[in-house]
Amino acid sequence: MATKTHTPSGAQKAPGPRINYAEQSPELLKKFTEFLAATRESSIEEPIRDLVAIRAAQMNGCTFCLDMHVKQAKIHGERELRLYHLAAWRDSTLFAPRERAALAWTEVLTKLPEQGVPDDIYERVRTQLSEKEISDLSFVVMVVNSWNRLNVGFKTVPGSADAKFGLEKAALK
Repeated sequence: MATKTHTPSGAQKAPGPRINYAEQSPELLKKFTEFLAATRESSIEEPIRDLVAIRAAQMNGCTFCLDMHVKQAKIHGERELRLYHLAAWRDSTLFAPRERAALAWTEVLTKLPEQGVPDDIYERVRTQLSEKEISDLSFVVMVVNSWNRLNVGFKTVPGSADAKFGLEKAALK
């Protein structure tokens, strides 16, 4: 249900579309896209980056990013059943210990607890990832959450960039 705004005459009007951040801040978007590209060259492998991006988008309610990352993961060869299980990864047997560590780290950094990251989670992650990988993963989570915040804030339409990013190859409608 659309939120109504009042016009000076008292009639109600639905709000219009939100601004396009890419058009309004092209130089910042270019630098941010370069940062995203740098995370793709990190020690974190593509399948885990895909899972992390999907899980953060689920948690943040970013339908644009969720749509995009599910399609990317499918193009990258991710199994559909694992995509269906991702929201309940703790109870699923489909994820390896390294993936579970990455997902736990993603969740705790996405929704920071009031007291910070608990030592038990950090220690669990350290059993599966090197110090470099934990650091790199933190930057991956940071960039994903930032994109989520942009696309949620500006209500970017899911699927609106499929042609630009070649996502129609995922064959998901």
